[in-house]
Amino acid sequence: MTAPLCPQAHPAAPSVPAESLLAQFDGPGPRYTSYPTADQYTEAWDAHAYRHALGSRGLGGPLRPLSLYVHIPFCRSICYYCACNKVVTRDTSRAARYLSALRREADMVHDALAAPTPVRQLHLGGGTPTFLDDAGLHTLIDLLESRFAFATNAERSIEIDPRTIDANRLSALRDMGFNRVSFGVQDFDRAVQQAVHRVQPAEQVFALVAAARELGFASINVDLIYGLPRQSPASFARTLDTLVALAPDRIALYGYAHLPERFKPQRRIDTADLPDGPARVRMLHDAIARLTASGWDYIGMDHFARHTDSLAAARREGRLHRNFQGYTTHPDCDLVALGASAISRIGSHYAQNVRTLEEYYDCVENDRLPVFRGHAMNADDLLRHAVIMAIMCQGEVDFAAMSEDYLVDFRRYFQAELAQLAPMVDQNLVHLHEGGLSVTATGWFVVRAIARVFDRYAQQSHARTRFSRIL
Repeated sequence: MTAPLCPQAHPAAPSVPAESLLAQFDGPGPRYTSYPTADQYTEAWDAHAYRHALGSRGLGGPLRPLSLYVHIPFCRSICYYCACNKVVTRDTSRAARYLSALRREADMVHDALAAPTPVRQLHLGGGTPTFLDDAGLHTLIDLLESRFAFATNAERSIEIDPRTIDANRLSALRDMGFNRVSFGVQDFDRAVQQAVHRVQPAEQVFALVAAARELGFASINVDLIYGLPRQSPASFARTLDTLVALAPDRIALYGYAHLPERFKPQRRIDTADLPDGPARVRMLHDAIARLTASGWDYIGMDHFARHTDSLAAARREGRLHRNFQGYTTHPDCDLVALGASAISRIGSHYAQNVRTLEEYYDCVENDRLPVFRGHAMNADDLLRHAVIMAIMCQGEVDFAAMSEDYLVDFRRYFQAELAQLAPMVDQNLVHLHEGGLSVTATGWFVVRAIARVFDRYAQQSHARTRFSRIL
């Protein structure tokens, strides 16, 4: 692991970037929860390759701890902005077959997995994980704990739709071992909620956050989205007022990506209701200013955390990591992902499961791992992955350490990329010096654009609209 050149390179509350600067980077780009990104996976890398990767774990290198992700695709109602893999249904009995399939997939993974190590992190995402009732969630936890050894201090998090839960269910989740919760709020403005078909009173969210605090959850996150229909800088400022009063430990502030040609629910959104580019930039600018002035540190790329939160401490100390769930304090883990569309990473291999329930059931009920595509990282991928994650997490790259670790002359290998950084150097977004590069406090707000310079696939591709917007 490359040590940070200067752990204090990015102060906790840097100056808010100018709107004109943000506007320059208001285009599509990868989020870099992985490199290469999933659009580069191929069907030539299949279930057989995944089984081999599971069985070869640890060969030629140190064993990494495990992280588990479980995808629960069900939702009771459709949110028009949604780009997730989901199944909309009010028939809760459908969960039984899915849980049975998860059990069979977990059995196959467990049997193929060499050299098991403790699970340090569990995350339930979706869809809506709380679509499962308490009995279903107990069944899920039991099947995981009977097949994988959890560390005593494992982080256990779950995504929650506030409309599907109350204080009693939160208490049940705490009893099941969950210690982190993430509430999907998106916006507190009722007109915006109606436009995206997700109406939830602010009072309900406040009551749930208060209950979560009383129950002793270690961290409470709230998701917001800017760029939604009927939003304006003025309405979003009111949402920020409410958010500051709510005072969660962490905040994820995502820019809405309107891709109706890819995501059918988004076709119900009237394009005329969407805020224009300048309005989006103003909302982001105002959010950064308000949140950093109100006690949250900017972690990087859409994320904020209280100065006392472990995520903020990890950023200050150069211990920040990144995986498919976003920023994390945990060391790089081998990720075992279960369920339809879930993506695993074992060492230098990525594997994605089939997307539809029909395909998923067909595979696991016939004792086949449900992987349909993946990617084996080559030497160039591994090097660029290290560079991109160093930029995304520590905000700096040590050229000598990278050269030694990957047996390259960094400046010669990345001669073209370093030349592309020149305009960003001139804009004081990046510092280039003899020992390496450092992202400046201002550059941290557009860190995805800086990392993208080192993405060979993105540089070669012209199909940029498949990504969400950088801002």
